[in-house]
Order: sequence, then structure tokens, then C-alpha cells
Amino acid sequence: MEWDDIRQALQATIRSAEAYLGSPWFYVQVGIILVAAGISLASASFLRARVDPTSLAMGLPAPLRILVRVLMSRAGTIIFALLTSIARGVIVKTEILRHGYLLSTAASLATAWVIIRLATGLIRNEFVVRAVSVTAWIVAALSIIGKLDDVAAALDSISIPLGALRVTPLLVLKVAVSLGIALWLVGILGNFLESRISRSRDLTPSVQVLLIKMMRLALMVAAFAVVMSAAGIDLSVFAIFSGAIGVGLGFGLQKIVANFISGVILLADKSVKPGDLVTIGDSSGRISAMNTRYISVAAGDGREILIPNEDLVTQKVVNWTYTDKNMLVKVNFATNYEADPNVVCKLAVDIARQTSSVASFKPPNCLLVEFAETCMRFTLTFWVADLDVGADNVRSEVMLKLWDAFKRENIRVPYPVREIRVRGGALPVETVIDVQN
Repeated sequence: MEWDDIRQALQATIRSAEAYLGSPWFYVQVGIILVAAGISLASASFLRARVDPTSLAMGLPAPLRILVRVLMSRAGTIIFALLTSIARGVIVKTEILRHGYLLSTAASLATAWVIIRLATGLIRNEFVVRAVSVTAWIVAALSIIGKLDDVAAALDSISIPLGALRVTPLLVLKVAVSLGIALWLVGILGNFLESRISRSRDLTPSVQVLLIKMMRLALMVAAFAVVMSAAGIDLSVFAIFSGAIGVGLGFGLQKIVANFISGVILLADKSVKPGDLVTIGDSSGRISAMNTRYISVAAGDGREILIPNEDLVTQKVVNWTYTDKNMLVKVNFATNYEADPNVVCKLAVDIARQTSSVASFKPPNCLLVEFAETCMRFTLTFWVADLDVGADNVRSEVMLKLWDAFKRENIRVPYPVREIRVRGGALPVETVIDVQN
């Protein structure tokens, strides 16, 4: 279609519209539409005030709950479509008008909007719902008024050659709509497959994450290929873009690609996995999520530390739960020389053994490690199996019990005491440091 054809079509449309606007029955139909709109708005407000959609749909399956919610939210549009359809039927039946075209168009547009909103009720993203609803309603409106083919031809008449590809506004719209629908379907299918993979007990957490990432990537690539093929676009035209992407990877995207490849390696070799307790540099915590670019480490104090995957491959990583979930905890303490070291060791072992969070598969052990200048130094070691409790919490619990036991058994812990003696009421000052045992 050339520009002259478009201009002539627009002129013909304007002439027919002018003739239609000159008819008094046009204004009669407009008045009926306005009255129907006012009645529908009042009825919808009355229903919203008297009917609670949540209580009305309680106990129904999820699809029926969504249906009830959408119908209640679009009650005004439904009432408007019914009123205009009834008014047109009465007018045509009594032969006041032959067709009632304006009333029929208004009823069809309202019905199309309700159907579209029902169809998009399963989409949770409000922006996507609005975009899809408006786009579908515009297409439906053009089809109802009989101008869809003319608009499509006009959009297809404007083109930009891009190699062997002819890019038109119609092609861009088709690809955008088709790709949006395809990605939405891919998201639903991906969530379903992810739930099935996550529930599998035969797969380790790292393998589950790897399969989920690869599955989502494969679905997105397949959706893109299907949409491009359905739109009649030869995928070979993207060869130039793949070359540009390769150059970009060589310069600006090195870190992104390195982190992506490192993430795949980490998921494949199972060196770290979700739930592991790790120490990376100065950061310690439990791995809460593994993504294609980084891992998330929960520090235990509300922080989430995001560490690039490349750091886990190239740096030293301490995985406290790589082979098992057990951790050795050490408690260092000291007593004065008046205490019997055998009694101190037995008392410390008994306290550790009686602590609920201390593992029982290996007995606690207490060693006398040093005869220091002012005290005897001991090291109490025990194992913690439930790392969710926290090694620091168990260490603190054991030390508090040790303190209570030392008070009860009259075992003294050495601490320094400083005495300052001033002779003659003036300087020099003699400082004597004593250790109170």
C-alpha cells in the first residue's frame, strides 16, 4: 500500500464518518450509551459496597477464585455490555433502527475487554497485565470496526531494509507481542519444572540449581527461536550481531562471562552448595542462594553478602560442611596454680558433655597446654553437629557453665591487678604490677 492509497482510504473514512454524524439517530445511540454507562457505574459501586469477593470465593478452587475476582472487578463493564446489547435488540426488534451500529460496537468493545481481562487473570505482574490487555483490546477494537486489515497494511507499508531482512512496524509489533507471550509461557513452564526438580530427592542441591539454570536458559533460547521462525525471520541475519557480541565479550564483558562460567563450574563440581557454611576472605556465613553471577552468603546478622563466582574459583574458600556437618569448637581458659589440673580437666569435660548442643559421637577433651608465668592454660575441645545453633552460641553456653562451676568449686581465674604507690606525696611514682591469683 502506497501513501496515496493510505490518503484516499483516510479521506473515504472521514466522508463516511461525516455522513454518519449528521444522522439524528447517532446522537440517540450516544445518549443511550451514556445512560447505560451511568447505570453500570452506579450498579458496580453498589455491588462493591455490598459484596466481598474474598468471602464469596472462599472454598472454591484457585481458577474459580480468580474468575470471581475478575468478574467482580469488571462488574460495571459487564453490566454496560448487557444494557447496550439489550437496548440495541429492542431498537432493532421494534424497527426503530435497522442495525444500531454504534450500540453494537460499544457492546462488542465492552465484551472484548471483559474477555481479555478474564484471559489475563492468571498473570501476576500488573504491568504485564495492563500491557497485554490494552494491546489485545486495540487489536479487537480494530477488528470489530473492520479496520484491522487496513491498519495492518498501513503498518506493513513502511519498511527499513536491514540486509536480507525487511523490518516494518507490523513485524516489530508481531515479534514483541509473540515474544512477550512466549516468555510468559516459558515462565509458567519454568516455574513448574523448577518445583519438580526442587522436590527431587535424588539430586543434590548444587545439581538442582545447575539443572534449573540450564533449563531456564534453554527454554528462553527455544522461545526466541520459535518466535523468530514464526515471524518469518531467518536466524542467520543475526550473524552480524553474534560477531558484535563476541567483540563485546572480549572487551567489556570479561568479568560477566568469567562469573557465569565460574558459576557453572561451581554447580558442576559441587565444591560449594546451598546450605554450606563457608568462609571467603573476611566473610563468613551460610550460602543461601547460588546464581549465575554470584552467590549469596547469609552472615547471620541480617546481612546478605554477594560474592562473585569468580572469587570462589580463584581464591581460598573454607567450606566447614564440605564432607560433613560437624565442627570442632575450642574453648581456651586459665586457672591459678592452686587448682588441681586433673579436677579442672574432668570438670570441663563433664560440662561439655552435659551441654545439649555438643555432639556425642566424639567425646569432649580437655588438655593442659601451658604452665604460664601466672597461670595454667587449658584448651577444651568438643564437636557441634547442629550448625544451625551456631558454634559461637555453643561456645558461649559452655563458657558460662564453666564460670558457674569455677565459682562453685572455688577455682580462681587469674586477672591482673595494678597498684600505684606514691612515696613522699610527690613524684617519682613507683608502679607495681601484681597478678591476683
